Amino acid sequence: MKMKKLLLLIIVLTMVMNTSAQKTLTERQLNLCACASLEAQGDIERLKPAISRALDGGVTVNELKETFSQLYAYAGFPRSLNALGILARVLDERKAQGIDDNEGKPFERPAVWDNAELALRQGTEVQTKMVGGTPFNYDFCPQDDYYLKSHLFGDIFAGNQLSAADRELVTVAALSSLKGAESQLASHKAGAVNMGNSKEQVEELCRWLSINGYSQVDCAADAEAGAWDKGVVNPYNQYFTGCSYLANIRPVNISEGGETLANYQNVTFEPGCRNNWHIHHGAHQLLICVSGKGWYQEWGKEPVELLPGMIVDIPDEVKHWHGAQRDAWFQHLSCITLTGTEKESHEWLEPVSDEHYSSIHEK
Repeated sequence: MKMKKLLLLIIVLTMVMNTSAQKTLTERQLNLCACASLEAQGDIERLKPAISRALDGGVTVNELKETFSQLYAYAGFPRSLNALGILARVLDERKAQGIDDNEGKPFERPAVWDNAELALRQGTEVQTKMVGGTPFNYDFCPQDDYYLKSHLFGDIFAGNQLSAADRELVTVAALSSLKGAESQLASHKAGAVNMGNSKEQVEELCRWLSINGYSQVDCAADAEAGAWDKGVVNPYNQYFTGCSYLANIRPVNISEGGETLANYQNVTFEPGCRNNWHIHHGAHQLLICVSGKGWYQEWGKEPVELLPGMIVDIPDEVKHWHGAQRDAWFQHLSCITLTGTEKESHEWLEPVSDEHYSSIHEK
């Protein structure tokens, strides 16, 4: 009887541990990271509605202030001040509409601001924890070594509005939006785990940033996608389930009378990613499979497995979809050629349902 109780206790504890490991990011955290990403990009047009969504989703005014001010160290003062200016404008507009936004915890002046020795000591401790427990000294440039320890990890990280875990999430979001900062992004992804997030949560954030068009560089820890350049996050991902990437092969177009008749691109699908059912009007598409494993299906027909070297010829006006298999990356080259029968357009239709997609693999 005691053995049965012990086994039951082990099972319950295992379930609790698994549930904890699978914890996902909150709406508040994702909204905060969206604002951080847009500040870093300097995308004021998208930042304004993102701030409103963040306030509606549980982010406080003071958390946004601290996020925007902290990120001056990564994105520069101009973009930090611009973001704070947009925040002030949004708050005024919402107040005029009768919306009373949550200010959050009162701002408390950190003690390290008045004690340079304390700031250096405390910042060194924070930096050491972030890099995994081993002290880091940037001897090549003593100035930056001091700025990092005393100012960034001391003065800035001493603010009382964000937890260490959330502070690193917004930093990852900002760095994923800055081309040329990939090494710092990788360091802060590891730092985000050391400061209290799970590895799964950090990868979840990177995937979410990519799928929703925030990141400017490949943030996720990908499996091998293939030998071809992935390019950038696909601007048409709103018509995809999962995340895809788009790269121009090279600017070679066949023209006739000044009108472009062909366009060549490489499309990379992450595992499980597929586009919606769609139709090409006035255009014929050729898919050349170059790596991974995928699927192609025309409406009313059985799906076809796609492997490297296979070519799919898709006439215009045919309803179809294509994408990766659920356990593999997939890349194909796409050639769109105008037929001249009518003006070229893409008609995006309903998504390929999870049920239908899963049934293909089960067969």
